[in-house]
Amino acid sequence: MLETGEFVQRLGSERATAILRTDDHETARSAMAAAIRGGFRIVEFTLTVPGALDLIEEFAARGDVVVGAGTVLGAAEARACVSRGASFLVSPITDEDVIRTANELGVASIPGAHTPTELVRAQRAGAPLQKLFPAPAGGPSYVRACLGPLPSLRIVPTSGVDATNAAEFLAAGAFAVGFVAPLFQPEWLARRDFAAIEARARELLGLVAAAPRRGRARE
Repeated sequence: MLETGEFVQRLGSERATAILRTDDHETARSAMAAAIRGGFRIVEFTLTVPGALDLIEEFAARGDVVVGAGTVLGAAEARACVSRGASFLVSPITDEDVIRTANELGVASIPGAHTPTELVRAQRAGAPLQKLFPAPAGGPSYVRACLGPLPSLRIVPTSGVDATNAAEFLAAGAFAVGFVAPLFQPEWLARRDFAAIEARARELLGLVAAAPRRGRARE
């Protein structure tokens, strides 16, 4: 498990996470394994996945990836996830109890926020990273506009990031991006087409690697 500073540095280097939401435990295991074969080294299981805590523990034990929990909505969930090996906690909302608990446990929180006011609120509550959720239409321009007067934010767009705009988000100053459906397409999950997921992982990470770095990774 990585402590907060180590995780922030690692995310700033990798600049991409694989975020999985599905309703089948075994599909989740195989799909995430495919994303890892494709190159992802920071992965997130949402707590809506059946047996998510078991998957967090299993993948954290691998040693070759950093594992986090998504859709964390309360302090009790946060503690349970960290006890099973989660190095970061992601929420679709800003919940001060989750942020406080993450800080007490020494792991990073990435609360969801949308407006500049919400993003700063999350930062001031102690979150080292802020999840832009959902990523708005015209997202890269939105990120650039937010960072103009608020350069200390570490914005991580998720829902709404795909192969057509990931590089633009990073060029606009996003600290990292998270891939959900564009990586784990519902039809691929339904037919268990893990080769397609692996291939898409390589494609998306290639786009991330080619995107310019803005020098925004900070300790």
